[in-house]
Amino acid sequence: MSLIHYALVFLISVGLSYALTPLSIRVGRRMGLVAVPGGRRTHQGEVVRIGGLGLYPAFLCATLVTLGIERQDPLELTRLIGVLVGMGVVWVVGLVDDRYSLPATAQIGGLALAAAVAIACSVFVEMFNSPFHEEQIKVDWYIMVPITLAWLVGMSGTMNVVDGLDGLATGITAIAALILFLHMLRLEQYSVSLLPLALMGCCLGFLPYNYAPARIFLGGGAHMLGFGLGALSIIAGAKVASALLVLWVPIMDVVWQIYARRRRGQSVGLGDRGHLHFRLQDLGWGTRKIVWLYWGVTLALGAVALLVSSRMLKLVVLLGGAVGMAVVLATLTHISGDETTSGR
Repeated sequence: MSLIHYALVFLISVGLSYALTPLSIRVGRRMGLVAVPGGRRTHQGEVVRIGGLGLYPAFLCATLVTLGIERQDPLELTRLIGVLVGMGVVWVVGLVDDRYSLPATAQIGGLALAAAVAIACSVFVEMFNSPFHEEQIKVDWYIMVPITLAWLVGMSGTMNVVDGLDGLATGITAIAALILFLHMLRLEQYSVSLLPLALMGCCLGFLPYNYAPARIFLGGGAHMLGFGLGALSIIAGAKVASALLVLWVPIMDVVWQIYARRRRGQSVGLGDRGHLHFRLQDLGWGTRKIVWLYWGVTLALGAVALLVSSRMLKLVVLLGGAVGMAVVLATLTHISGDETTSGR
């Protein structure tokens, strides 16, 4: 594996994403696929909401460049097909949702179908590293399948929830992909490491248009980025724990909202402004300040994932982060009240 491969994959993903996004903006405006202020959204004017349109083609083209390289694992190409086809399914469902506003059941069904495709191509969580001793735990298929489905669908939904402020989900995905890339390099998984590099490049090419004030929103592309992160965290020796740590803040935010909505007797799928980033915005924080806070925390947790070797210490960080998030969200809920503004 030479530096040329890394440079080529990165430049193709960044370049195509950057070049295709203006085309997505024009298509979105022509088709009237725009988000208007109201409900959860407080942006100014109409903003195109089909950012995912150019992201998947950029990722696909960048990863196709890797087909000719030498691979040690004979299943690697099969898993790559599972990732690409699965992301493609999520991409199509996302675009259809951007156009026709699919019900939640249809969206979840599409994500489950994509996850099933990935699992059929050997993208599944089969081994776990125990935090209590230096051993790996292998699970049977009847445990592996629901865990993998929950992980891929959950990661997709989490990234969609995070996509509430300009550049937030895009930047978090780029940082998480960078952490996965460095982790794989350290383990000498060179061919697989090209995939998170491509995903990071797509995000960086899209970010100039998505950063505040955004000219385009991710829309259904947020689901695709989450699915991609979830799948890539599996295919190289199950880096699920690392991805879990890096994305711990948005994951805990989602868990809290499920609890809060159930407590209020509301649907867990309700869209409202109860999430941490919206709470901070309602308290007067600027969009860029909130986004940079999230990026900084994501990067810090990524550093922990890379630099801390003790599984027990990582578990302590996760538990401490969960308690900290619960305290912060409970405090903000008390300050701003339990009632939130709903809307798509």
